[in-house]
Amino acid sequence: MKLGAVILSRYNSSRLPGKALMEIGEKKVLEYIIERLLQVLSLDEIVIATSNIDSDNPIAEFAEQKGISCFRGSLDHVAERFYLAGKSKNWDYAVRINGDNIFVDTGILKDMIHIANTNQYDLVSNVKGRTFPKGMSVEIVRLDYYASKLSKITQSDLYREHVTLYLYDNDSSTHFYYINEILPEASGLQMALDTMEDLERTKKIMSYFTQEHWNYNMKEIYKIWRHIENESNI
Repeated sequence: MKLGAVILSRYNSSRLPGKALMEIGEKKVLEYIIERLLQVLSLDEIVIATSNIDSDNPIAEFAEQKGISCFRGSLDHVAERFYLAGKSKNWDYAVRINGDNIFVDTGILKDMIHIANTNQYDLVSNVKGRTFPKGMSVEIVRLDYYASKLSKITQSDLYREHVTLYLYDNDSSTHFYYINEILPEASGLQMALDTMEDLERTKKIMSYFTQEHWNYNMKEIYKIWRHIENESNI
């Protein structure tokens, strides 16, 4: 069974344009995400999926510089872009990672890939109910199963944009939901990079890192975040 990660990334995001290639320290946001994924997957098991419009050329150029596969597809039909990116690599399962998920927890990712590798489920997700922080989302989809839903997904602008929403709205016994029982108090915490405020928070958290960034998991990042919040309230 073949499995890999599709990083969905756009350059001109509406709330924080250019965020994918913004630098924190000496690395770009996408570099941090890729380096975390490389603790679990090989280089050939990662593809960046961006659009085919000119404003996303910098994403494609970045991928080429880093030796990462890049798939370019529809700007608005993100669901199709995700699916075709995974199929372009001949994967059976595709892990959906958003291009603003800078704090992907490698331990959680490993656990969820292990569940997918049992070949029992069409969807393995830690998103439903938002028991994990935003920015640590992992969704693993069997691509043949996803293909069978694409005609329905295509009928709705909402489903085309929000890649997996149709699957949650049409639940199945073949879906496995990975629930956060490790640190429930972190449920729904905003750790994604969506706004300038998110960027500043991310920079502050990373300023406390004394090891390679991928060594910091949800518990440790949450502890740093609580420390920063407590300091700001003094």
